[in-house]
Amino acid sequence: MSTVFSPSKNYRASRKSVGYIVRSDATQKDYDRVGFKAGLEVHQQLKTKKKLFCNCPAGLYNRKGEFDAEIIRHMRPTLSELGEYDGTALMEFKTRKQIIYRIKKETACTYDIDDTPPFALNREALDIALEITLLCKMNIVGEVHIMRKQYLDGSIPTGFQRSAILGVEGEILLRNKRIGLIQLSIEEDSCREVSDIGHERIYQTDRLGMPLIETVTYPDFVNPDEVREGAEYIRFLNRSTDKVFVGIGAGREDVNVSCRGGDRVEIKGVAHNKWIPELTHNEVFRQWALLLIRDRLKKKNKNSSKWKIESKIIVSGDMTFAYEPLQRAQDQGDPVVAVNLPGFKGLLSHFTQPGKMFADELSDRLKVIACIEKPNMVHSEQIEKVLPKSKFDLVRQLLQAGEDDAQIVIWGPEEDIPTALETIDERCQIAFEGVPRESRKSLPDGTTLFERVLPGPNRMYPDTDSVPIALDDDYVEEVRLRLPRDVHAMYEQLDAWGVPQDTVFYIMRNNLFSLIERCCQDLKLEAKFVATLLGHSLKHIEGTHTRSPEFDFERIFTLLKYLKGKKLDLTLAKVMLPEVYRHPQMDCDSILATLNFRIIAKSDILAKVAPLVKIAKETDVGPEAEARFRWIMGELRNASLGNISLTKLAEHVRECVQAQN
Repeated sequence: MSTVFSPSKNYRASRKSVGYIVRSDATQKDYDRVGFKAGLEVHQQLKTKKKLFCNCPAGLYNRKGEFDAEIIRHMRPTLSELGEYDGTALMEFKTRKQIIYRIKKETACTYDIDDTPPFALNREALDIALEITLLCKMNIVGEVHIMRKQYLDGSIPTGFQRSAILGVEGEILLRNKRIGLIQLSIEEDSCREVSDIGHERIYQTDRLGMPLIETVTYPDFVNPDEVREGAEYIRFLNRSTDKVFVGIGAGREDVNVSCRGGDRVEIKGVAHNKWIPELTHNEVFRQWALLLIRDRLKKKNKNSSKWKIESKIIVSGDMTFAYEPLQRAQDQGDPVVAVNLPGFKGLLSHFTQPGKMFADELSDRLKVIACIEKPNMVHSEQIEKVLPKSKFDLVRQLLQAGEDDAQIVIWGPEEDIPTALETIDERCQIAFEGVPRESRKSLPDGTTLFERVLPGPNRMYPDTDSVPIALDDDYVEEVRLRLPRDVHAMYEQLDAWGVPQDTVFYIMRNNLFSLIERCCQDLKLEAKFVATLLGHSLKHIEGTHTRSPEFDFERIFTLLKYLKGKKLDLTLAKVMLPEVYRHPQMDCDSILATLNFRIIAKSDILAKVAPLVKIAKETDVGPEAEARFRWIMGELRNASLGNISLTKLAEHVRECVQAQN
């Protein structure tokens, strides 16, 4: 059931008190005011033949709904060596989730489902990961020690991810800033989530176990655009090796954000770097809003340790509702519970993110922890009035609520209500502290949803099934010798070549620097021309034509080499490019035949200029020289394309036109 968001007076006032402004209007001064701080964890799949700890193929994906078997598991918490339970483990246990793994025999084996010990670590993956570690200017470890990192959401059947640190303390150089790198690790990828509804979460195991690297930065970013620039730089660095997978899901970021006085919040699995600025902008202001809510709560409640919710079941016969979800719950016999939040009046509708308020913090947790699908609650400060005021007056009477209290009404399966009440109480208690340490899911509109609480600090421990791997100096130096050019050096070279700035992103994203360099060295072409052909012409063709699976960028070099060898004008490449993109298997002669191209001598084309100048002067083309020039160029364009430089032809035509004046 959808409604149109219509902000209330309190929502607008709270948004103003937060000082929220849209990102396009924000300045560094605004981010300094709230103490913006962010860091990145960039994950990248490595292009290997096999997975990291078994012999299953890497990069072979199953179609959705395609599987040979299902395995069902349930997660439960266990005590750590220190005699403690991990907070994430306890949260996941509350959800009572049934985890279903869908398995295809071509892409999974007994190792994936924790029935077989790991094989030796994939050395091809280790080589690629070391190459990238050296590109990050990190200090390489002397021995690779495989560790187990707890993964408690069910996305890895073992409950942990095998991971190993390869390098520490590196750096990347952005356009105007150095960003420190904490470490780079090699690890196995997790499952792909298919769905998460109610108490059932379904995963697909084709991605599970693929080699992955994680590059972790220091929290050196001080505004959203810097965060995106850092993510792009690391992505370009990884792709410069030409040894990583590309496409949706192959590279993704976790973005850690905090404000002054807030805490680290992890925005998980950001699939598109273009989302990062809006996500981080909204997150820092969400935290700032939560701190203002904390301050207001502490003024109202001098002793927060005695604060607690009050709840009562609404008996169907005593109170009925016209709101469809509530009505349906009562018809099904599900409990409908009224909850009083002492001192929370005016805070449920307090701004947190664009289009969201503090009440959404509660509703999101009810969905994730109590597994009650949305809509799962209504409240006394509802912006979209789904319940009349008279109903909430009855709710207040039932709860014997005070003047400064807020109320919510929840519903759902009877077995989920205790968890729901515990979740509401817990989140409201956290509101007195400020910003909870949690992972949040990114949404395309730049807002986020609660995903889970952050794991504890002791989530890693040695893997007793794997032996350490020594990295001797000779091996490391051998890897160092084959490193590609540094990304920052590529930027500088592109600037030196005079390459248009609007082509640089396309060139770096597709790892085309080496192609441009080869065209300059082997074909003696201008880098600016090649870059424009790629970053303007080819980029436009990508958006308007269907790409053949057989197309690769090497075909561009073949095309330019052909034109150079035939001594044809290179502007013909722009005309041939769509055919090359759609039919890369065609040779260049066949493409020219398809385009009805005829080779005409330059002298023959130039000989046509004088007669056309005479015709233009004698007819009604126009008295102005510029009009006659344009008409003559139009007449000669088709014959000239590929046979003579249009620039040189234009110079000759202008001279002839001016001579006739």
